[in-house]
Amino acid sequence: MSWGTELWDQFDNLEKHTQWGIDILEKYIKFVKERTEIELSYAKQLRNLSKKYQPKKNSKEEEEYRYTACKAFLSTLNEMNDYAGQHEVISENMTSQITVELARYVQELKQERKSHFHDGRKAQQHIETCWKQLESSKRRFERDCKEADRAQQYFEKMDADINVTKADVEKARQQAQMRHQMAEDSKADYSSILQKFNHEQHEYYHTHIPNIFQKIQEMEERRIVRIGESVKTYAELDRQVIPIIGKCLDGMVKAAESIDPKNDSQLAIEAYKSGFEPPGDIEFEDYTQPMKRAVSDNSLSNSRGEGKSELKFGGKSKGKLWPFIKKNKLMSLLTSPHQPPPPPPASASPSAVPNGPQSPKQQKEPLSHRFNEFMTSKPKIHCFRSLKRGLSLKLGATPEDFSNLPPEQRRKKLQQKVDELNKEIQKEMDQRDAITKMKDVYLKNPQMGDPASLDHKLAEVSQNIEKLRLEAQKFEAWLAEVEGRLPARSEQARRQSGMYDVQNPPAVNNCAQDRESSPDGSYTEERSQESEGKVLAADFDDEFDDEESLPAIGTCKALYTFEGQNEGTISVVEGETLYVIEEDKGDGWTRIRRNEDEEGYVPTSYVEVYLDKNAKGAKTYI
Repeated sequence: MSWGTELWDQFDNLEKHTQWGIDILEKYIKFVKERTEIELSYAKQLRNLSKKYQPKKNSKEEEEYRYTACKAFLSTLNEMNDYAGQHEVISENMTSQITVELARYVQELKQERKSHFHDGRKAQQHIETCWKQLESSKRRFERDCKEADRAQQYFEKMDADINVTKADVEKARQQAQMRHQMAEDSKADYSSILQKFNHEQHEYYHTHIPNIFQKIQEMEERRIVRIGESVKTYAELDRQVIPIIGKCLDGMVKAAESIDPKNDSQLAIEAYKSGFEPPGDIEFEDYTQPMKRAVSDNSLSNSRGEGKSELKFGGKSKGKLWPFIKKNKLMSLLTSPHQPPPPPPASASPSAVPNGPQSPKQQKEPLSHRFNEFMTSKPKIHCFRSLKRGLSLKLGATPEDFSNLPPEQRRKKLQQKVDELNKEIQKEMDQRDAITKMKDVYLKNPQMGDPASLDHKLAEVSQNIEKLRLEAQKFEAWLAEVEGRLPARSEQARRQSGMYDVQNPPAVNNCAQDRESSPDGSYTEERSQESEGKVLAADFDDEFDDEESLPAIGTCKALYTFEGQNEGTISVVEGETLYVIEEDKGDGWTRIRRNEDEEGYVPTSYVEVYLDKNAKGAKTYI
């Protein structure tokens, strides 16, 4: 089967067919090129998607990725990034191995096709020229034959006519002979050209054209084979990345299988555990005994002496038990609400509702009982250091010893700080060792450098190590204190840390338990075991301010009218603006102040709070 023998007369159709084959090849190249663009776009979108959900560095979100579920999600994002990389590999390989190669091949194919059809046209032109020569010689032979025939007839006519001279007859005879000779020459020329044409025609149809068409056939078959190879390469390039894509998917599955709910639960415990003990049982309050004590400074001292006779003050006690706080602050602190606040009214103002919500409906407790409860750490007595720390936290300062955190969280922070300092110490020690080795080298080989030039650097590194060690010891001391490894501190140290002096050690009741909640939501430093101790009221004089009031941390607007009928509460009128001195700590009550002598608690849902560090009445505590 050969185009040269089967399609010897289809030159034009073969030209169209081969051009169509090149068009098909160019169309396939365009298809692959668009596929590579799709792969690149898809890979880019996958990378952008992975980057979008990556945790930001040094953010709270990055801290959340300690959990196994978040780690699995992060692993999925990383695997998807690698997955996108494989699509980029597909695009690059298709571009280099298919698009570029086929584009080069198309150019070569066009040149080869052009050359073959040029040879074919040249052969056609040659055979057409031979045909024209044949036709010309044939016409000339025909014309000469006719001329010879006419000359013969004219001679015979002249020879038969008796009136014609002999000279005219001879002339006619010579003319007829010349014509016959021309006819013979034309015949011989025609015969020669005919033989030549037949030879050329045979060569054209049996040699030249078959050879050209055979080359064109081979060219077309190579084009078809090349397309087949490219299609196979197209599939193989996809197949090559399938194992890597499978590994990416296996990584996602492995990440999913690595999720450990128990571990995440334990991490949540480590992240949020405060270290506090849950509150104990509430003691029974006996209201059958008549309580007639009035709320005053004298009743405070009397009720203290009468109600709790076993809590006696030493010889250093003074007439004024609470020199560190004003009367209005004392009353607010002692009589602050201890039950959930009432819900806000459904209407615009509770006055419009006959049975609108009122202040907490609890029977007023005797002041002596509230005072005794206050002295026995229910609620806990807060020392000056915790108050000072709370104010500093409100102003944005963070204690160096992390004492503003709950015990467990403080221990973790201190441990983290100790580990960081130990790493820095090890780094500095490695640097010191390297400098020491270099100095030894300089001592052995003075031409390499001056050993004295390293003394300054060595001294600087040693000084840094000493500073870091002192810093680490400081944090280790705090850590040991939190973990309970340090012995009990002296009375002077206790006073310096904000703890109360104690007498009769078997009956100690420290003011600051291990990081108990302070009035502003911060925590004190340590916690000692509760006991039935006796507290010296006189010792409070030196550690608490006698005149300073709590600073206003913002303002609030009363949304509803509230009748403060319970001790520790304050009445407000709808639309009234007041100062906030202590925000809601989760119990539903907000402490506010109307003026220097009027302050108390209102339900948080009854007011709209606007916290502002620079609000009127704010003070800076150092």
